[in-house]
Amino acid sequence: MKYVVGARGSKLSMAQTNWVISELKKVNSDCEYEIKPITTKGDTDTRPLFTIEQKGIFEKEIDKAVAAKEIDFAVHSLKDVPSELADNLIIASIPKREKVNDVFISSDDSSLDKIKPGSVIGTSSLRRAVQVSRQRSDVTVKPIRGNIETRINKVSGENYDAIVLAQAGISRLGVDVNFTPLSVDDFSPSPGQGAIAIVARTDDVQTIEMLKKIEDADSRLEIEAERALSDYIDSGCRFPLGAYAKSDGDVMDLTVYAFSVDGKQSLEVTKSGDKNNPKLLGKQVGEELRSKGINDLALNWREKVEEWNKT
Repeated sequence: MKYVVGARGSKLSMAQTNWVISELKKVNSDCEYEIKPITTKGDTDTRPLFTIEQKGIFEKEIDKAVAAKEIDFAVHSLKDVPSELADNLIIASIPKREKVNDVFISSDDSSLDKIKPGSVIGTSSLRRAVQVSRQRSDVTVKPIRGNIETRINKVSGENYDAIVLAQAGISRLGVDVNFTPLSVDDFSPSPGQGAIAIVARTDDVQTIEMLKKIEDADSRLEIEAERALSDYIDSGCRFPLGAYAKSDGDVMDLTVYAFSVDGKQSLEVTKSGDKNNPKLLGKQVGEELRSKGINDLALNWREKVEEWNKT
């Protein structure tokens, strides 16, 4: 049996897809896999990510190919996958999640705490920009685009003194670079960060059964809690919010941090629940955030968009 796998053409996407294929081959030794690279809107639009008013910019074209039966399944970074897919598509498998934390990479190996005042810190994420500013109000945060290696190469001491990005990407690429891990308490990750989503057609039972063989049960449940929360309050790249679910036995903890775009206001909610009912936990945390006024935090995000577009 041969499967055609869709993915972005970036090095990270190829690395993730090849990792998925290697895991699938362990449990499906008689199957063959062919990767079909597909260009997405997110690959061609150079604006800061949170200024692009469209969900799924890194997956839409690929999932269309799955729905049209041009490919059998697609491999995505899960945080790029919107909560609502086409009716005939499903996240068929979520393999074991990588580390969820962000990292700090600087030109002189300084940590965020030690880097000199006035330094220029690059990030493509509004969440990270706000979190950096809250930790260090004496640095300048500017948008940065490009693949992981491109962003690392921009840390020259001229354009950027440092960058913040996800550790999962560095790990999957095997990039040899010095970095300082950032605490998930100070840098709560994006919902779904560190996880891979494999999308297939709902009626393709054979493919779904094959993909389920590499699913990690706890990763699936934790992701469902984070995505339920995100969906309930309609967060996304434009909204500075971090969420991290962690299961222990039959219990799951979901911790969420939300910020105003200027970083001056914040909300934190932590709630425990039955790990086997993750969507309920996500909704309960969302309800508490709403009762605490989370919608008010997002009122002036468009001003931040305009400010970053001029940077």
